[in-house]
This record gives sequence, structure tokens and C-alpha cells, in this order.
Amino acid sequence: MAMAQYAVLLYERVPPADLPEEVKRGHLEMPAKAAGLGGRIISGMALDEPETATAIRGDLVTDGPFIETKEVLAGVFVIEAPDLDHALAIARLTPTVQGGVEVRPLIGYEVLEES
Repeated sequence: MAMAQYAVLLYERVPPADLPEEVKRGHLEMPAKAAGLGGRIISGMALDEPETATAIRGDLVTDGPFIETKEVLAGVFVIEAPDLDHALAIARLTPTVQGGVEVRPLIGYEVLEES
């Protein structure tokens, strides 16, 4: 049986460039720890600073973050886990400085190829 996929969204108040080395190292150690919990990290990426964002709302395109918040989406891990409880256990491994994580099930879409 295939495992479910989840997005682990990492929110921080600290810019990625300013994360302490132990937090960066902790992110790199997550695949081995996830495997120990019966899951798998498929991919993980940090996002560039919010100021580099371009937002699209209908026909309006704006530079920079659309909403002012104390925490910003800083990165994402895509994981596979047998169920939500396992996904939450893996997400708890995510080191943060002044933020937290959010877990969301992923809904697969079939990519249509041009004919």
C-alpha cells in the first residue's frame, strides 16, 4: 500500500540566512530521523526572503509579500508517511527558531501532457 504524502510547511520569524547552524544541520538530519519513524522525506527546500515574492490575485500582480505577518513561510518538506499520526511525528522533528510547522495532506493531480 502506498504511503500518503504530506507537506510540512515551515514558518519562521528568522530569515533563512540567519538560522543558527544547529537548525540548518537539524534540517539535513531529518531524512534519517523520518526513516526511523517509518516515513520518508521526498524533498525539502527553503524559500527566498518574502521581499522576493510576487503575488497574483486575479488580474493584480504585486511585488513583495502580500500580507504582513510576524512569521513567514520559510520552506517546505514533502514527506511520505503511513498516516497523519506518523506525519505529525516527523513534522515534530523540524527544528525552528521562532516559528512552527503546519502539516497538510497533499492531493495528487494528474499532469496532462500536450498532444
